[in-house]
Amino acid sequence: MSLIENKKASFDYEYLETIEAGVELLGTEVKSLKEHHGSLTGAYVAIVGGEIMLLGAHIPAWQEKNAPQNFDPYRTRKLLVHKKEMLALLKSLQTKGLTIIPISLYSKGRYIKAQIAVAKGKKNFDKRETLKKKAVKKDMDRGLRD
Repeated sequence: MSLIENKKASFDYEYLETIEAGVELLGTEVKSLKEHHGSLTGAYVAIVGGEIMLLGAHIPAWQEKNAPQNFDPYRTRKLLVHKKEMLALLKSLQTKGLTIIPISLYSKGRYIKAQIAVAKGKKNFDKRETLKKKAVKKDMDRGLRD
């Protein structure tokens, strides 16, 4: 069950490979995510000091009054992956034109997981093609419904 998604990512990027990663969160952030509060728009993944970090994700505190004094909703969060996956991500980051982006945060049992993707940016003509396909699909669905 997806808690929050990065809807703009599929429009701006072409996914080459997806990976599931654990997320290190505070309790107040977990409660907030389970209420579907937060945003991945503009978020990205970087390797800092040999660890994979989620940067720019907005996850607010569940109750602002009960949040820690120095709570930052845009703080850097650590992603938990296996060593082999981390080495593969590092290798793909060194390739020119590739980046790692978060696609969604979802619950899996009692854990919160992040789906991240190695992605390549789309050009403007690719985006127009995506919009055309979306419009054709919408027309077909409308025709089938009538």
